[in-house]
Amino acid sequence: MMIPVIVESVRMNLGNGQRVVILKDEKLDRYLLIWVGLPESQAIALELQNEKAPRPLTADLLKTVIDELGAHVVDVQITEIADAVYHACINLLNATGEALDIDARASDAIGLAVRADVPIYVEDAVLDDASITLPNEEEDEKLDVYRDFVEQLFASEEGERRPDA
Repeated sequence: MMIPVIVESVRMNLGNGQRVVILKDEKLDRYLLIWVGLPESQAIALELQNEKAPRPLTADLLKTVIDELGAHVVDVQITEIADAVYHACINLLNATGEALDIDARASDAIGLAVRADVPIYVEDAVLDDASITLPNEEEDEKLDVYRDFVEQLFASEEGERRPDA
């Protein structure tokens, strides 16, 4: 089953420059951390901040090509995690209304989704396996726990993970 998520934030480890996109389950306090490369994180962050790069980024180019071909993005799905790499699918309708499923890196799919303003879904099994769940406490305490976790995550240089490939 696919679970709707939102892009909660894009963060950077100041110690080593690694970037992470944090997706949040829309209904539960589950967070999925997807490590991404610098260009992908910048593309997502710029769009979330309603800023534009001086020249089109890859996600901008992809959206323009899709639009110019008369197609449109329906949604993006994070379908699996294998060897610490997230796999995604971009669901399109082409100009004749035919449904197309395009294999993609999760970071590229998320970059396109935020530009096309379409839903992002994560397979429930992926969230079950890889998400972080916060304890059910009062809202302020939940946010403190989350902030503490993120700060600890980025304070550590050990256990570095590679960007999704």
